[in-house]
Amino acid sequence: MTVIVSLAAEPRQRAGKGTARQTRRAGRIPAVIYGNKETPVMISLDLNTFFKLIRKPGFFTHLFDITVDGAIHRVLPRDVAFDPVTDVPIHADFLRVSADTKITVSVPVLFVNQDKSPGLKRGGALNIVRHEIELLCDANAIPEHVVVDLEGADLGASIHFHSIKLPEGVETTIAEHDFTVATIATPSGLRSEAGEGEAKA
Repeated sequence: MTVIVSLAAEPRQRAGKGTARQTRRAGRIPAVIYGNKETPVMISLDLNTFFKLIRKPGFFTHLFDITVDGAIHRVLPRDVAFDPVTDVPIHADFLRVSADTKITVSVPVLFVNQDKSPGLKRGGALNIVRHEIELLCDANAIPEHVVVDLEGADLGASIHFHSIKLPEGVETTIAEHDFTVATIATPSGLRSEAGEGEAKA
């Protein structure tokens, strides 16, 4: 189920660098809500509240209900600009969404049942090829993560995308649909033992 976060905002009457600097001096971050064939809305957000939100996992895959002057805008974060020196957020863009909006999002990969992987139990290493997978889905049905089940995965195993079950109506945008997500690498000690065994044989 898609997470929806409530967030309060104040309207901004003017754009421009001078106004943006004034907004930041007041402890707020300038932002804009756009899309869905509606007029963009310039807003400002409390910097401390926003900074806490962007540090949480899944910020760019969570929907927000932003309240401005009593009106609620359902949006998805699309971009955040940071100060190159302080790394503090200085601007944010939010895309309006509706029940009919199709969006492209990068969703994190969650690996489960690592304790049931024979390869990992034998000292193998999980090499993650893709930490995120880009998906196309309805805005109101963004998966929290893509689940990869490692149960039964032995040394040398490659986990490909085709083995992952996606929610209904969700698909990947990656052209190569059977790409590798992760592998179970054989530890060097076992490789050496195997090589010595072959040499003796």
